[in-house]
This record gives sequence, structure tokens and C-alpha cells, in this order.
Amino acid sequence: MDIRFQEVGYTYQKGTPFQSRALHDINLSIKDGSFTALVGHTGSGKSTVLQHLNALKKPTTGTVTIGDRVISNFSEDKGLKTLRKRVGIVFQFPEAQLFEETVGKDIAFGPKNFGLSEEEGLAKAKELLPLVGLDESFLERSPFDLSGGQMRRVAIAGVLAMEPEVLVLDEPTAGLDPQGRKEIMDMFYSLYQNKGLTIVLVTHQMDDVAEYADHMIVLEGGTVKREGSPRELFKEAGWLSSMQLGVPSTVRFAHELEEKFQWTFDPLPLTTDELAEQMIQKLGDSAGDVL
Repeated sequence: MDIRFQEVGYTYQKGTPFQSRALHDINLSIKDGSFTALVGHTGSGKSTVLQHLNALKKPTTGTVTIGDRVISNFSEDKGLKTLRKRVGIVFQFPEAQLFEETVGKDIAFGPKNFGLSEEEGLAKAKELLPLVGLDESFLERSPFDLSGGQMRRVAIAGVLAMEPEVLVLDEPTAGLDPQGRKEIMDMFYSLYQNKGLTIVLVTHQMDDVAEYADHMIVLEGGTVKREGSPRELFKEAGWLSSMQLGVPSTVRFAHELEEKFQWTFDPLPLTTDELAEQMIQKLGDSAGDVL
């Protein structure tokens, strides 16, 4: 399911003395089956765009097309509940949204609201737990007795229980240590590959963008400044710095090696594996030149 923004603008508290323009002239497309990263510094408009992806907000101007549904400022609310089932959002610190007495009931809550029986909802919870790295023994446990990372996995399972076609991740690794961040992101990437989900990642973590995304959209001042593949955009370290954004650690290290040894990396390495492979090749070539 594609999502397309056409000339989208959004103003908070429009028509009041407190009105504030958050978005203007937004044109972007999120293709079905893509893994898109939405980046920008605080205040760039990421959170407001995110809330348009499943019509939590309606554009003040322009249109947002979600699948075959066109949303404008004049759209009725009828049918939006079904639409929001197709686009699931994992908000920052999703564990704060847990409230049921058991893990199984918490995961089953959404499906029950869409007509499943409690038994069917619990069966779905049992099916989903392995996908988020938890086993069946968690079903009867209280979510509030779990670790922070486990609570986050339960909350994510609750979103997946709605069987979304698009999964929107709002800073999904916030507050996690490097190992926990990698485990969560690997889990999402596995879902992307094996379940055919479209993923939209809203993040400040450029290493995650480099490792997982195939498309990147840069927001600044409430509009799209540039979009393209991560490999294309990370070549422009100076421009990203002007947008108050960084580059992945591998790209930064590659640039340092280029300056020190006059190397040229082609293509630009985005992951540690890509960097190591090219470094081995260049060191081998240097050894051959000496011999």
C-alpha cells in the first residue's frame, strides 16, 4: 500500500491567536514494500508527518493518499478506524501504553476491538510472541513485571496483532543500550523481510538508517528538503551537517581514511561489513604495490 503526500500543509490551532504552521508544501511518496527513514532535527516536522500517515491528523491543505483513500481537511471520519488498522504506529516508549493484567490480554486488546473473541485474541498473542523474541511463558505474566526491553516487545506485538500493512516506528530504540537497539532493529528488519511489511522509521540514529533503510527523506522547517537512497545522501556530509544531522559512524570513519590515506571508497560503505571489505581490498592492493 503506497502513501502519498501532495502539497500537504498543517497548522496547529488554525484561526486562533496561537496558530502555528508545522508543515508546508510537503510532497513525498512511501512506496509499498519500502523501508523508508524519515529524519530531521527536533522541530523539523517529523512527528506531525507521522500523525498524517494513518490520519490521526488531517492536512490543513493538500491531500494524503493512503492506499485508495484520499484524506483532506474536509474528509469525514467514517472508515478511519479501519484505515488505522492498516497503518500501525509504534510510538516512542510504547511500553507506557501497556495497561492489561497479562501480556496475552494486552496483545489481544486491539483485535478484540475489531470483533475477535477473547480466545481468538489470545491465540493471536501466542502466535506473535515468538516474532518479537518472547516465548509462550510470557502470556500469563503481568507486563509490569517485565524488563523495559521486554515491555517494549509486548507493546510492539500489540501493534502487530492488528495485522498492519505499514508499520511506522517513532524512535523505536529510544532509551535502549546498543545491544538492545540492535536486537529491536534486527527484529523489525526481519518482519520487513519475512512479513512483507512497509516500514517507516522516524529516527535520529543515522547508523540505523544506513543499516536498514532503502530510502531516506530529510525534513527541515516543516517541509521536505531532500530525499533519495541513504548511500546518495550520506555522501553529502557537509549538507547534512547544515541540516543539524550527522552521518553514520562507518561513513565518518571512511571519510577520515580518505583524508589520511587518499583512498577513494566506491561505493560509499554504509555498514561495518562493507567498510571492512573495502579496507581489506585496499590494504591488499597497498601490499601488492610494495612487493
